[in-house]
Amino acid sequence: MCVFKSSSTGSSPPDGGWGWVVVFGAFISIGFSYAFPKALTIYFKEIQRDFGVSYSQIAWVSSIMLAVMYAGGPISSILVNRYGSRPVVITGGVMCGVAMVTASFGSSITHLYMCVGIIGGVGLSFNLQPSLTIIGKYFQVKRPIANGLAMAGSPVFLCTLAPLNQFLFDRFGWRGGFVILGAMLLNCCVAGALMRPLCDGRPTSVCQSLSCFLDLSLFGHRGFVIYLMGNVLMFFGFFAPMIFLAPYAKHRGVDEYSAASLLSVLAIVDMLARPGTGLLANTRLVRRRVQYLFSFAVAYNGVCHLLCPLASGYWGLVAYAVCYGVVYGMVCALLFECLMDLVGPGRFSSAVGLVTILECCPVLLGPPIAGALVDMFADYSYLFYMCGAVMLTAGLFLFTMNYWNYRQLNRAKHTQDRTSELGERTVDFTLCLSERLC
Repeated sequence: MCVFKSSSTGSSPPDGGWGWVVVFGAFISIGFSYAFPKALTIYFKEIQRDFGVSYSQIAWVSSIMLAVMYAGGPISSILVNRYGSRPVVITGGVMCGVAMVTASFGSSITHLYMCVGIIGGVGLSFNLQPSLTIIGKYFQVKRPIANGLAMAGSPVFLCTLAPLNQFLFDRFGWRGGFVILGAMLLNCCVAGALMRPLCDGRPTSVCQSLSCFLDLSLFGHRGFVIYLMGNVLMFFGFFAPMIFLAPYAKHRGVDEYSAASLLSVLAIVDMLARPGTGLLANTRLVRRRVQYLFSFAVAYNGVCHLLCPLASGYWGLVAYAVCYGVVYGMVCALLFECLMDLVGPGRFSSAVGLVTILECCPVLLGPPIAGALVDMFADYSYLFYMCGAVMLTAGLFLFTMNYWNYRQLNRAKHTQDRTSELGERTVDFTLCLSERLC
């Protein structure tokens, strides 16, 4: 049941009020969705020893979880369009909690794939997409800031979960840690309860929900196709560096707590970068060309990874974590803002569903491919070279194609203005001629 209308017509987002409480709920939900698969890497070394598996095999746990989170986007879109964000997020929180508790009883890596990867991934999907969608309904003018604040949940939670997981592991082992994490994930239910639905005065049916999701006309939208192609390429190298950062530090002789602290350093910088990027993107000069800022962030991300193997010692890795945190935060803050900028709030839910299902392939394959490189060469450098090259290529592609797209849009606008002006002159001439004839 709708609690209140956004306006008398139900068409104008309130841009404030309870919307900031919704942003807080999205902050929690998005924070768990993005930070949780990365924070689990603290347990990987011990799980690897217990089950006798390789780097690439253990990497599949986070990889499957992230891929299922993205692949579940279309299902989440349909459920959100039918029932609203609140019940979907609450259901996702319950699924995540159950997934982690059942995973703690696992006796094989396949058991973790099923519980953490598939069930947990679906739960995170039910947390992520509804949170992104409801922000677009509550905000329009202040949307970049609201998105930046909500997306800051990821680094805040990563900053907290990384040392917490190390403490839980030392105190209770990975099995006890999983049970406690399962209980913590139930906080997503609280986040969902904060997401009051906005009444738009229109009943939503299953057929309308399916129609909204299956808006295949988006593939005829030039900006959407450019965004999709660049992101699919980018995600092959997006998550692996963070997943392997702590194991890489341990491989370089850094102690366990210091290795975990690298994720905290990255997360603290990321935490500041996301709302900062939201404020920058909301300025008049940048908002009109926000796709350029996104392209720069992706390319700079690639440069950081290419330079990472040159970092020596713990403080060298801290410097890398700081630089990585800045650009990672920029990419995440702009990721969905750029999509909404291209397609508009009305088609955003459909666009997210289509984008996430196509991105699940690189999200799934990226970390295991990186892990396979480590197994093959017994050296993490090739992992960072691969991810850096992929990200740099994606950034340059997005910058070039967005430049072309903006030129095409300006040309079309110029033609439309000239046509409109010509039409007005024709009308004026006709009226003048009619007056003279009369």
